[in-house]
Amino acid sequence: MSHITEKSEILFLYESKYSTPNGDPFTGEQRYDDESKRILVSDVRIKRFIRDYLIEFGKEIFVINDKSQIVSETESGAASRLNSLINKYKDDPDVKIAQKAIEIESVEANTESATEQAGGKSKKAKKPKNDSGLDVVKLLQKCIDVRLFGGISTKEGMAVNLTGPVQFALLNPSLNRSDLRIHQNTSVFSSSAEKERGAIGTTSVVPYGLMQIHGWVNPFSARHSGLTSADLEEMFAALWHSINNANTRSKSGQSAVLLVQIVYREATDKLYESDKLIKLNPSEKQEEQIRDSSDFKLGFEALKNATKSPKVLKIRFFTENEDIEREFLKEPKVEGKAAVYLEKFEKMTLVLLTQKQAAS
Repeated sequence: MSHITEKSEILFLYESKYSTPNGDPFTGEQRYDDESKRILVSDVRIKRFIRDYLIEFGKEIFVINDKSQIVSETESGAASRLNSLINKYKDDPDVKIAQKAIEIESVEANTESATEQAGGKSKKAKKPKNDSGLDVVKLLQKCIDVRLFGGISTKEGMAVNLTGPVQFALLNPSLNRSDLRIHQNTSVFSSSAEKERGAIGTTSVVPYGLMQIHGWVNPFSARHSGLTSADLEEMFAALWHSINNANTRSKSGQSAVLLVQIVYREATDKLYESDKLIKLNPSEKQEEQIRDSSDFKLGFEALKNATKSPKVLKIRFFTENEDIEREFLKEPKVEGKAAVYLEKFEKMTLVLLTQKQAAS
């Protein structure tokens, strides 16, 4: 299957109630912009949601903590993970280097060696040899997260750096302002043998946050990573369902609200401030007082107006909220008939991943 050729942008909205959407790894507290009072979620957190969900459905993932194939104490985790892929796909004809390419590399190496033995100086620095007989790029492309987000190999002789065609904003602010709440709890287990009682912990909690994740899909990078339209559809499904099914203590209050893909006509097109196309309008309360979706209305006028731009080919969306879907209807739904949406709007169908799927 060929790589994608369309450029697009992603807007993904999900709500978080009395939870911690993205804790800082150093402090454990929710990422927060003190000046704007917006909740922040990193791109790494979103990619982890997607990867974890795809792993559950048998997809090959590169970025996992796999230390099973470490050959030396100095070898990196990325090199160890590549060793695992080499062992798994060493007999796969799709990733083997063509015999002709191996012969050319061998001739170049012998020529360089002969030059040195004759007392001459080789102009090129010696390149570590790839003894695996496998094409490292094709090997990495076996992993769907590499095709989506890119990947690196630091293994000697097989070093490569692939930039991912799908990227999310480094930090994604919530659409609403929010005041963090301090939450204290106690544990049954004591922190040390000398203490008789459990420890007391303090953490920050978000009462309500409507998170907007902004992403991009670049067809030029897709040429190198091998991203296909099928990969992208599976990522959309993973993005939606991973949020709805997160069951950790800090993430269980999350629900997916709306997924939008703005597809451009040309690979170089771009709308200015596309992350401001959806507005949150509080009903009567202040933004910091919002605790539920009934406390605000979403405004889509700017998103609808974006369809007037010749740059926009179409706007695909998915939601399970009937009020939101009605915003994009050209005429009321009629039972038994296909819904008619506004010009350039198209409702997407999320692909159904099953546990029986083989790693791909």
